[in-house]
Amino acid sequence: MTKAKYKRVVLKLSGEALSGKKGFGIDENTITKISNEIKRLNEIGVEVAIVVGGGNLWRGRSSKGMDRTTSDYMGMLGTVINALALQDALETIGVITRVQTAIEMRQIAEPYIRRRAIRHLEKGRVVIFAAGSGNPYFTTDTAAALRAAEVEADVMLLAKKGVDGVYDSDPHENISAKKFEHLRYIDVLNLGLGVMDSTATSLCMDNKIPLIVFGIDSPDNILNVVLGEKIGTEIKED
Repeated sequence: MTKAKYKRVVLKLSGEALSGKKGFGIDENTITKISNEIKRLNEIGVEVAIVVGGGNLWRGRSSKGMDRTTSDYMGMLGTVINALALQDALETIGVITRVQTAIEMRQIAEPYIRRRAIRHLEKGRVVIFAAGSGNPYFTTDTAAALRAAEVEADVMLLAKKGVDGVYDSDPHENISAKKFEHLRYIDVLNLGLGVMDSTATSLCMDNKIPLIVFGIDSPDNILNVVLGEKIGTEIKED
């Protein structure tokens, strides 16, 4: 049996990762490929929790004239749509899945309860955390760091679309951009690297949650990272 490096992981999927080449909405082929990789993790005994973003449907901070709180709540609802789509794709291929939302909507998902989430993971169910942290002004990256701390995950996996790690500048604009293989949390903060927002980075640092940033354009990277392959950028204390 294949040996995983990590027992319990929190996988952060951006909304854009679910849109495929369309760049907007949900691409069924893409979500099926990602689901198949998550199934492979499940089959080797890895406990998988997922936090999904909503940028493929609505990006709150890009709204100019709208009230920020209203805009952020709309973004949270977008993450619920993505979570339900991902749940359906996983259950279609036989993976038992639960969606838990930070904002209660009992007709379609469970409310987030930490002990229940951990119990689902222990039983081999994939748990999808939706609606961010339930609070405006906080990103889904922060929600992922928070959930990783709460469920005592071994690692947080940050799957990015269009980039394969952390660089010192935008690799799409600077062909000489340098990719980092290893970073400390404080380096990310001091250098102002666009890995995730500073609140999420600080939360990972305070709770000593290792973070691996890698590309999702090749979905099998998810399994390869959990098996211990050196992919992307690893962020942790020395």
